[in-house]
Amino acid sequence: QVQLVESGGGSVQAGGSLRLSCATYGYFFDSFSMGWFRQAPGKEREGVANIAPDGAKTYADSVKGRFTISQDSAKNTLYLEMAKLKPEDTAMYSCAADPRWLRNELRPSEYRYWGQGTQVTVSS
Repeated sequence: QVQLVESGGGSVQAGGSLRLSCATYGYFFDSFSMGWFRQAPGKEREGVANIAPDGAKTYADSVKGRFTISQDSAKNTLYLEMAKLKPEDTAMYSCAADPRWLRNELRPSEYRYWGQGTQVTVSS
């Protein structure tokens, strides 16, 4: 089975940057669709970014232009570069994977495998 482990979260002031990493373990990484999601207290989990097996990327409107999803196949690692962070970006961030072709897919329910999450806190 696929295992995902996030890292890189922390506290940062508004306007700052962070890079989250998601190390993946198991087979079929190159053929998996990957995504980043976040959940703030009292809110539903929401999709942040998606990358399809062909490299096509999709972002939520709330992070478009500020966040960048990427992957390093050689390292089996997914990244989320976050810039110009805002207090409303504060959330638990999780990476997810699914063996299906998921292009432009930001619905959490569509992803099968999930990491444990890493906390991002943005102060004003």
